[in-house]
Amino acid sequence: MTQTQNKTPSPGRPCRLADVPRWDIDTDVVVIGLGAAGSCAAIEARAAGAAAHVFEVAAAPGGSASWSGGEVYVGGSGGTRVQRAHGFEDSTEDLYTYLMMAGGPGADAERVRIYAEGAAGHFDWLEAQGVPFKGTYLPGKWIEPTTDDTLLWSGSEAAWPFSARAKPAPRGHTAQFKGWGGGKILMEKLCARAEAVGAVVHCNSRALSLIVDDDRNVVGVVVRIEGKEQHVRARKGVILCAGGFIVNREMVARFAPAALACSEVVSGGNDDGSGIRMGMSVGGATIHMDQFFATIPFFPPASLVKGIFVNARGERFINEDAYHGRVGHYVLRQPEGKAWLLVDNEIFGRPVIEPDIRVAAVGETWEEVEQELALPAGTLVHTVAEFNRNAAAGQDPLFHKAADWLRPLTEPPFAALSYCAGDMKAHAFTMGGLHTRPGGEVLDADGAPINGLYAAGRCACGLPRWGEGYSSGMSLGDSTFFGRQAGRAAAAR
Repeated sequence: MTQTQNKTPSPGRPCRLADVPRWDIDTDVVVIGLGAAGSCAAIEARAAGAAAHVFEVAAAPGGSASWSGGEVYVGGSGGTRVQRAHGFEDSTEDLYTYLMMAGGPGADAERVRIYAEGAAGHFDWLEAQGVPFKGTYLPGKWIEPTTDDTLLWSGSEAAWPFSARAKPAPRGHTAQFKGWGGGKILMEKLCARAEAVGAVVHCNSRALSLIVDDDRNVVGVVVRIEGKEQHVRARKGVILCAGGFIVNREMVARFAPAALACSEVVSGGNDDGSGIRMGMSVGGATIHMDQFFATIPFFPPASLVKGIFVNARGERFINEDAYHGRVGHYVLRQPEGKAWLLVDNEIFGRPVIEPDIRVAAVGETWEEVEQELALPAGTLVHTVAEFNRNAAAGQDPLFHKAADWLRPLTEPPFAALSYCAGDMKAHAFTMGGLHTRPGGEVLDADGAPINGLYAAGRCACGLPRWGEGYSSGMSLGDSTFFGRQAGRAAAAR
């Protein structure tokens, strides 16, 4: 007795061309997902003369990018028009060096070089698509601006070790929008532009599986539109732009279990890994699937950056002026899941995003704080004394915290804000994904391209691939820039 082959469409199993009853839609390029990567892929495919259909699972376009701060990480070429207007020179080499450091051990030099050389021009392109940028500069440390300003310090540019190798410059460019959530206006403009140039958009449309011929070439996709299965032919290629996998807790447990420590997901709700699974189903290789963005938003107020983090041994472990996501990764991996931010009366404040944070200890002396936290005798007191002695001299020999953020903690009462597991909310999204060339071509385990298949955004592993090196705006910069590359490459096939 021969077992009947399961022909039910699934992201983890491709549909054979022989099983396609008919083509319901025939086009050149198919884009799965109308977020940051998908919108830009569709715009460029149309600019190259290709017909394009876009399938978005949600009832409205925009993807997770619509829920973001709307920051795009760009610079180089001497600086964008906004950087130059405010006196910041940003060389391509400095941007390249910073991005290579931010990419960590697995940084893709070819991809970083292409981005560094094209980032300033990409900012001009975004403006040409109608994305508004006010052009003003917002100094200080922000998770994202609450004003409608454009330029801000959105990473670890001015923090060690990055500042020791690349000249610091602010590179976060935020779409003009008052309050948090500038991603909404960014995506309204890009999605409207995709439709304006002729991309056919289908919302409430779930991609179910890729369609492959006998030679494993990707020739189309099975989609469910308004509850009805349809077969879509892609004469030139399919571009997967369906996001990451942070809301698929089974995938997170399998590939990035450390991210389970983060209770809050950074997603519009549809980052379920289906696009990555579709790529895997036809032999696509994945890389850096263990990596994720994680943050504990311990500021604003910026005064808290002048505090110091300690662990259960009463020891410091990070320069607190680094990007909040980098600090978050260090906090999450401390022994016993315990970490506290030490502050004195002058800099005390409650984090805007976590105003109900637990104050774990208060004392008139650091000895009292140490005892209340039940730390080994003398450990915290020694740590604070050493920090205060060096801070008074304007230096931090252990962690190289910048002088602007150095201040002895000497004004009582003293307090310890709890960033222990269970006391704070950490936020996360995934960075790993399909292995691609800079042009979006999905690669198999041998590094060979899979004919007809492309990926961009968080479906692919792009510039952001190391949690400790992430900066706000890198995901949107990567998604929009390399979404464009994928759209052009697919249209030219």
